[in-house]
Amino acid sequence: MPLLRTLPWAAALCLLAACGQQPLRSPAPAKAPSAAPVSAPPRTAPEKLPDVALTPQLLYQFLVSEIAGQRGMIGVAERGYMTMARETGDPRIARRAADIAFFARNYKAAEAASRIWLKADPDSLRAAQALAAAQLGQNQFAAAEPALRTLLSREGAPGFLQLSMLLAKTTDAQGAYQLLQRLAEPYPQMPEAWFALAQAALKAGHPAAAREDLTQADKLRPGWEPAALLRAQMLAAHSVPEALMFLKAYLQRYPQAADVRLVYARLLVAAGRVLDARVQFAMLARQLPNNAEIAYAAGLLALQTGDLPAARDELARAAALRFPGKDALAYYRGLADEGLARPQDALTQYRKATRGEYLIAARSRMAEILAKEGKLDEARALLQATRPASDAQRIQLIQAQAALLRGAKDYAKLYEFLGAGLKRFPESPDLLYDHAMAAEKLDKLEVVETDLRKLIRQQPDNAQAYNALGYTLAEKTDRLKEAAGLLDKALSLAPDDPFILDSVGWLNFRQGHLARAREYLERAYKLRADPEIAAHLGEVLWMQGSHQAALDLWKTSLQSHPQNEALLQALKKFRP
Repeated sequence: MPLLRTLPWAAALCLLAACGQQPLRSPAPAKAPSAAPVSAPPRTAPEKLPDVALTPQLLYQFLVSEIAGQRGMIGVAERGYMTMARETGDPRIARRAADIAFFARNYKAAEAASRIWLKADPDSLRAAQALAAAQLGQNQFAAAEPALRTLLSREGAPGFLQLSMLLAKTTDAQGAYQLLQRLAEPYPQMPEAWFALAQAALKAGHPAAAREDLTQADKLRPGWEPAALLRAQMLAAHSVPEALMFLKAYLQRYPQAADVRLVYARLLVAAGRVLDARVQFAMLARQLPNNAEIAYAAGLLALQTGDLPAARDELARAAALRFPGKDALAYYRGLADEGLARPQDALTQYRKATRGEYLIAARSRMAEILAKEGKLDEARALLQATRPASDAQRIQLIQAQAALLRGAKDYAKLYEFLGAGLKRFPESPDLLYDHAMAAEKLDKLEVVETDLRKLIRQQPDNAQAYNALGYTLAEKTDRLKEAAGLLDKALSLAPDDPFILDSVGWLNFRQGHLARAREYLERAYKLRADPEIAAHLGEVLWMQGSHQAALDLWKTSLQSHPQNEALLQALKKFRP
């Protein structure tokens, strides 16, 4: 049973399936909405400012509030600006107080600051909008309605898009939907109004109404990207295949819709269709050559699908475009270089991953490269000099050091080292599993069983724990019935796992069911051409009389894994 290791890039690929990314291109019309107090637009008339002297006390209070805000002390900044706003009545200070209160999600304080602002500048639409936004934050829909009507009459379509964003943050979805129904009534020919209604209806739990509203938006503006994205979201909530079919058909009609293509690509990743997703990300990379995030995603998918030259090129392009995740990028560039047999380039990249979740992973890969070059002492020194930032990283570092001992086949020292680690972290599932596998190498079956049964108690749905114990019992003991129960459980938890299929196949071989054993092992090998699976499958083929097929399989697998113990033992056993 091969030792399973989950590479960090698998977790990174999961992020590609998230659906909350900002659009690649804004769906809103060019005119910027201004229903929320974010940053003030240019004014055509000067603000009406009160005659307030800049006293030393006022200057001091201003500096204290600004410095507090810059240092993350939002409460201090908020109280300071509110005090100054009340004392001076200055609309600029009141606006700043409102901004800070909105940032802190203190809508009551934002309302108070907006009222001071509006009192000082009664003609300011921006102040009225800020007051309405604060009232919406407190679910005061009736109070906010007049200002919102004014907003929509002046802003039109962008106002509805901004209003939809504001209402999405309210805690009373039904009240927000009813308010939007009233506000949208005068605009039956505006697709943005129907789109905002669809969003509000969906949040309020009225999917049928949301579909009807979205249909109206589609009629008024066929092919509109935001509407297509919302429809895909609604479909995916019930049927991912239906959402994928819709997005594919949409892109056939509108191939330049980059935001829709991005969602389609991510949904393909979530559905496990990595090759199809890679095609979509490659198209996005050509369509948006200066987008670092797209280049990074294209590189990760190329890496996962084994196209290492393409992965190296795309990740290098992401680096040139200044992708912000420098540590992750360095780690995956290192993996690509290592896969291309460029160890020195890989080491250069791994050294750039200096913090966060990629630190230990990068140092582990560096140690593996050094060990392969015969620099085992240097590899150990590198890991010993690494300073983990948490217990999780300390456990990862123990595993990395254990990997060096495993690679050197020093199983006695490996068992002792992992035992010491397990004393420090006795509840660590990873160390329990690794310690059990080290014990199995030394035929310490009682330790194997103790560790794995403890792991199963901790994680009743851990398919690999059942698999490891079931395989060990099938391989090392005559407790085949017990092994079958454990492997049946493992298979029910992960029916397409090649290592579990391998174990079930080997159990059938031990039971004398050669045909069933071959069926499981061929299925496992098709999913993953692992050398230990090849060793097992070859032995079954040999016992069925297919000697040449077995030899061909072993020799083929040896070309990629010339030092694999299971393959070498199989050849020695049958062709000494």
